[in-house]
Amino acid sequence: MSDKLVVIGDGMVGRRFLEAVVQRDPSWDVTVLCEEPRPAYDRVRLSAFFDGVSAEELSLASDLDGVSVRLGEAATEVDRDAKVVRSATGEYPYDKLVFATGSYAFVPPMEGADLDGVFVYRTIEDLEAIKAHAAGRRHGVVIGGGLLGLEAANALSLLGLETQIVEFAPWLMARQLDEAGGGVLKQHIEKLGIKVDCGTGGSRIEAVDGRLRMETNREGVSFDTDLIVFAAGVRPRDQLARDCGIEVGERGGITTDLACRTSDPDVYAIGEVAAMEGVCYGLVAPGYSMAEVVADRLAGGEATFPGADMSTKLKLLGVDVAQFGAFDGPLATTYLDPANGTYAKLILSDDATTLLGGMLVGNAEPYPLLRASVGGKVPGTLADLLGGGEVEGALPDGAQVCSCNAVTKGEIMGAIHEGCTDVPALKSCTKAGTSCGSCVPMLKQLLAEGGVEVSKSVCEHFTQSRAELFDIVKVTGITTFSELIARHGTGAGCDLCKPTVASILASLSNGHILDGEQATLQDTNDHFLANMQRNGTYSVVPRIPGGEITPDKLIVIGQVAKDFDLYTKITGGQRIDMFGARVEDLPKIWRRLVDAGFESGHAYGKALRTVKSCVGTDWCRYGVQDSVKMAIDLELRYRGLRSPHKLKSAVSGCARECAEARGKDFGIIATEDGWNLYVGGNGGFTPRHADLLLSDVDSETLVRTIDRFLMFYISTADRLQRTSKWVEGLEGGLDYLRGVIVDDRLGICEDLDAMMAKHVEHYADEWKGVIDDPEKLQRFVSFVNAPETPDPSIEFEEVRGQKFPAGTTARSHTQPVLLGTPERK
Repeated sequence: MSDKLVVIGDGMVGRRFLEAVVQRDPSWDVTVLCEEPRPAYDRVRLSAFFDGVSAEELSLASDLDGVSVRLGEAATEVDRDAKVVRSATGEYPYDKLVFATGSYAFVPPMEGADLDGVFVYRTIEDLEAIKAHAAGRRHGVVIGGGLLGLEAANALSLLGLETQIVEFAPWLMARQLDEAGGGVLKQHIEKLGIKVDCGTGGSRIEAVDGRLRMETNREGVSFDTDLIVFAAGVRPRDQLARDCGIEVGERGGITTDLACRTSDPDVYAIGEVAAMEGVCYGLVAPGYSMAEVVADRLAGGEATFPGADMSTKLKLLGVDVAQFGAFDGPLATTYLDPANGTYAKLILSDDATTLLGGMLVGNAEPYPLLRASVGGKVPGTLADLLGGGEVEGALPDGAQVCSCNAVTKGEIMGAIHEGCTDVPALKSCTKAGTSCGSCVPMLKQLLAEGGVEVSKSVCEHFTQSRAELFDIVKVTGITTFSELIARHGTGAGCDLCKPTVASILASLSNGHILDGEQATLQDTNDHFLANMQRNGTYSVVPRIPGGEITPDKLIVIGQVAKDFDLYTKITGGQRIDMFGARVEDLPKIWRRLVDAGFESGHAYGKALRTVKSCVGTDWCRYGVQDSVKMAIDLELRYRGLRSPHKLKSAVSGCARECAEARGKDFGIIATEDGWNLYVGGNGGFTPRHADLLLSDVDSETLVRTIDRFLMFYISTADRLQRTSKWVEGLEGGLDYLRGVIVDDRLGICEDLDAMMAKHVEHYADEWKGVIDDPEKLQRFVSFVNAPETPDPSIEFEEVRGQKFPAGTTARSHTQPVLLGTPERK
C-alpha cells in the first residue's frame, strides 16, 4: 500500500514540489488541498491579467499520476496525533505532510479597511473583483510602493484609472533600491501620469458621498478616490501550524531546518510560509529550491537548502528594475543619468576587484551578466555595461544564469550541445527562463555563443522578425493588426508586437494612426499625439523646419503659450517646446497652431523629429552651400515618416559643422563641390559619430540616397533599433550599405524609391486630421464621464516667471546652483 502524502496549498511552489515528487518517487499517494477555486497559476505574471492574458494562460496546472487535487477545499485542522488533515467536507490521513500555504496580503490595522471598494492584490479572484469595481470609475489609490504595490499600480493604470501610490517608506522599492535608485524609479513612474507620495501612510478610510476618503499620517493631507488596493507586503499563512502546535518563528512563518523539516519530523514547510532557520523568503526562486529539497528527502535523499539568491529583475510600469547580490558593501561605484532616467550601482570588495552585488534602474540589459558575475571579477565599467561596450571575458561554466531554478551556464551549454537550439527548447530541457523570465536574454546570448542562430521573432505572438512582418504587410496589403495576427500570428498580441505593428502600418501610409483599430495599438504618447510629462500634462511641439520661422509665427506661438499658460523652452533641435498642456486643451491649442500654418513636430513619435541647420550661405561668411534650404526641404520631405526609432538630422553649411551633423541618424555637410552624407550617428546615452557614406555629391543624388537609406532602414531594422546599431549590425558594414542603396546590388532601389514617393504623396498632418474629426476629438478628455472637467490633481508653481509642476522639483529651482548666482529677472 502506498504511503500517503498530503500537501496543503497548490501555488507555484506547491506545484513545483508535486512535479518533483512524481519525477523522483511516483509511488506516493498524493492529496492536495487547494483553497482557491482553480489550480496553480503563475502569480509572478499576475498583472498580465489586466493586459489581456486569461486565467487559463496563467495556469500551471498539469495532470500528474498519483496526485489528486481538491479545488475549493481548504484545510481547517491538522491533527498531528491522528496524522490527519481535516477540511469542511472530509478527512485525509497522511504519512508525510507538506505545508505550501504561501502567504496572505498584509492589511495594516486601519479603520475602514473593510469598506466596499477596498481590496487586496493577491489572487485572480482579487483581480476580478478589482476589475469589476473599477468599471465606470476614474481614480484609484495603491497603498504600498514595493514590488507588489507597483504591480498593483500598473494594473489600475491598465484599467484606465488615474492612479496614486502611497508608500510609507521614504522612497519606492526600499528593500531593493537605495534612495537614488528609488528616486529615478519615481521619476519614471510620474512621467506616466501616476502620482507617488512617499513617506506617507494611511490612518483611516471612510465612505464620503459614494467615494472613499483616506486620511494620512500627514496633517491635513487626505485622498479622495473610488478604489483602494492594499499591496503593502505579505505575511506567511502559518495559522494552521500554530493551531496544531508546530513551532513558528518570532516574526511568523513555520520554523524549519535546512532540510525544510518542521518541529514535527513528519511535517515539512516550503515557500513563503517556511521560516528557513528563522528567515522567510518572499521570492519564488528560494521556494523552488525548497520544493526540490523536500522531494529529494521523500525519495530517500539527503538534500539541503543551498541558500537563496534574492536577485530580481522586473519591468514595472514599463521601467526595467533589477537588484542582485549584496545590497551594500565596502565600496560602490554609481552612474546616474537623470536626463535618460538611468541609475546603476555596483557593490565591490574593498580592493574593487570582486563584484558583490548592485542595482539597475531604467536600463537592466546587463543584469544577466552582472548577476552571473557576483563573487567574481567585475566584467567591465558601468559605461561599457550600460552602453553595450566591450566587457571582460566570458562567463565561467559554473556561473548561475537562472537563479529561480538554479541553472548554471554549463548546464545550458550542455543542453545546447545536445540539441536544444532555441529558447523554448532550453526552457523545456533546463527550466531556465520558465519563472520570472529575466534570464531569457542571457539564454539568447548563450545560444549565439554555442553557435546557434538566435531567433529574431518580435515576441511570443509572432515568430517573424520586425523586418519579416514589414514585408508581409507590404506584400499582402494587410491594414489591421487583427488581420495580421489572425493570419500570421497567435493569441491576442502584447505591448511588444502591438506598437511594432502600429509603426509598420504607419510607415506604409495605412491611414491616420488614431483611425479605428490603429488607435488601440498606440502607446501613451502616440495615443494623444503629445509627450506626457511628469505631472500628467503634455508638451506641444510644432514643426519648425530647419529652425526657420517668421515673426508672425513666433507671435502665434507666444500668444498660444500665454493664453494657455504654458512653460516654453527652445530645444536643441531648433524648435520651441511648450509644456504643461492639459489633455482637454490639446485640440484647442492645435486648432490655433494649425490655423497659423504649423504642423505636428512628431516629438511624441518614432518618426523624423528635426533637421537642424546653421545659417549657411545666406548670412555666414564661411558657408559654401545653402544649408537652410536643404534642411527645410529634407524636413518637409520626411515629416511624418514613421520608423523603428526616432530619426534626427542636420545640415551644416561648411566644415565648421555648426549644426552638429555628424551626431545624427543622417547628417549632411556642405563642401565646395556639393555635399557629404554621413549616416548612423546619434547622441543620447551612447553617442556615436556618423560614418561618411558619400562625398561631394549633388543635391539630387544626396536626396535620392537619403530616401533609400531611410526606407532600407525602415524595412529591415529590428524594433526600437536606432540607425547607429542597425548600421553596425549590417553584415559587410558601410560597404554593404553603399552597395545596396547606391550601386543597387540587390535590385531593390526602384522599390525603395517608390516607397518614399508614396510617403511623400500621402503625407497628412496628424493633428489637422484630429481637429477636423469629431470622433477623434472625443478621446481628449481627463474624465470620460465629465469631459468638461479638468483634472483637479494637476498643480503648478511659478519659478522664474513661468509655471513648473508643483512639488520638490519646482522648489529646487529656487535654490542657486552657485553661491552668488544673480537672481534672474
